[in-house]
Amino acid sequence: MHVRTAAPKRRRVHTAATANGPVRAVLLIMGMLAALLAAALPTAGAAQAAVPDRWGFAYLDNPTPPSGYVPDPTRQWGSWTSPSANPVKVDQLGLGSYVAHFPLIGGAGGIAHATAVNSTAHWCQIAYWKQVGSGEDVFVNCYLPSGAPDNSTFTVLYTSSSGTPATPTGSYGYIYSDSGGTVLTQYNSTTAVNSVSKGSTGIWKAWLPGLGLSGYAGDFQVTAVDPQQGAHCKVSDWAPGATGQTAVVACYDASDAPYDTQWTLSYSYLRAVHGSAFPPKSFGYLWYNGSLPALTNYNSSGATNTLGGSGAPFVVTLPSVAVPSDTAHATAYGSGPGYCGLYAPWVRSGGTVQLPVNCFGPGGTPVKAPFFAAYTSAF
Repeated sequence: MHVRTAAPKRRRVHTAATANGPVRAVLLIMGMLAALLAAALPTAGAAQAAVPDRWGFAYLDNPTPPSGYVPDPTRQWGSWTSPSANPVKVDQLGLGSYVAHFPLIGGAGGIAHATAVNSTAHWCQIAYWKQVGSGEDVFVNCYLPSGAPDNSTFTVLYTSSSGTPATPTGSYGYIYSDSGGTVLTQYNSTTAVNSVSKGSTGIWKAWLPGLGLSGYAGDFQVTAVDPQQGAHCKVSDWAPGATGQTAVVACYDASDAPYDTQWTLSYSYLRAVHGSAFPPKSFGYLWYNGSLPALTNYNSSGATNTLGGSGAPFVVTLPSVAVPSDTAHATAYGSGPGYCGLYAPWVRSGGTVQLPVNCFGPGGTPVKAPFFAAYTSAF
């Protein structure tokens, strides 16, 4: 490096800043070396993260909420700071049309699920979701069996994940697919890439590599996403494998005809419905397909879930996990255009939670049908 000799005049105006020039040069070189070392060595924990990154859930307990309504505080929570002081709010936009405002978790992509909570035949679906300011707004529409919009109570969940879990317990993944089978958003806790292939009208095959076990284990939830028309979706078939999970998603319109729409699907094994594991310490799921396969019947307390009721409704009992704030969802399983929801809000008693699940066939007739049910506390 060429160094100029300072003139005597320059030496007479010598300053502290110029005297520290060599020191700053050394510090700059040291900083560059530190940056190179940081790039060469992995930062502790950089490859792992809390999963999910951002999430929130709520239960709209008033089907005709006033503007800025705060739904049941014991059945809503989220990953943002002070959710009890900064709650989810719901506005009604029209007959059967709502928007849930989740604060401070916007812009993360993710997926949403909704489940009708109604003693008569209704279904609720996602219209769309979007970032608004720093929050995430999830738009929910509810319908009668005829396809006419109608007011209803419902549960709604938004969640977004990235990276690999800091606690590598179980597995988790989700897909948001358009009607043609293009994956719009996806997550897989193994970092593998989920995919979708399109079948006939209203049929898609979802592939989640690396998740779950070779036998039936875990839980699915599926929700139709359509801003234009009423639709309901379900898991019509499930093929577990040692290399991953295959689920067939089937969607129908209000006339029970197969229908091409967008949809969200999530899969969790030893993880809560929104992707977390330990915490929350209190969650569970159950799959009824005519029997109760052992590894699809999970309770984080180690207790055994049970299924009672006649099917109108069923009653899923999960001991030792009832901790508010909490949420629950249900999805139909099997062939045909049936759909399932919750008959009423879940009941907590002495640590036990009971989920009343009702399912409906063509025309909204109550039926005893297979389903997936999931419950989680925030804690």
